Amino acid sequence: MKALIIIDMQMEMQHRIEAGMDCVNPDAPDRIAALAEDFRRKGMPILHIRHRDEDAASAFHQSAAGFPVMPCAEACDDELVFLKRTSSGFASTDLASHLRAEGITDLVVTGAVAGFCVNSTVRNGADLGFKMTVVRDAVIGFDLPDAGLSAKVIFDVTMAHLEADFAQLVDTSDILAA
Repeated sequence: MKALIIIDMQMEMQHRIEAGMDCVNPDAPDRIAALAEDFRRKGMPILHIRHRDEDAASAFHQSAAGFPVMPCAEACDDELVFLKRTSSGFASTDLASHLRAEGITDLVVTGAVAGFCVNSTVRNGADLGFKMTVVRDAVIGFDLPDAGLSAKVIFDVTMAHLEADFAQLVDTSDILAA
């Protein structure tokens, strides 16, 4: 079974975009919303992974204290939200055991940030035996100005590494056409 994963689409990402940070895919929220609508229409599971405040008490929660959710990532009543305190959505949650219990083997990954949480979640998921698909135009990437690296360079290198050994890369149109 296949599930859509939405990683860290919290308002901090929108604030970075609005502040003019060097960014790849600033329109990813629109694509994520379209993908979520498609998965819901088809009755396929959607799982939300969010960074949580260290004071948040539960591994399953509808919102993380201090980190408001972007509209594209609002969870419906039947959609689980996993709150993480690590870069990978697997390392500090029971996501893997939930996926296995539900018979979910294929993950379609979207969200933020390409070089950080998306990267580590995809690599970790592949290492755990899940089939990982990254929707490249539904993933946000930012620059690292202190390192002199543009958002595009970081994004392109991250996607190349993921495609080389960890995931299939597709665009939103590929998923919506299926």
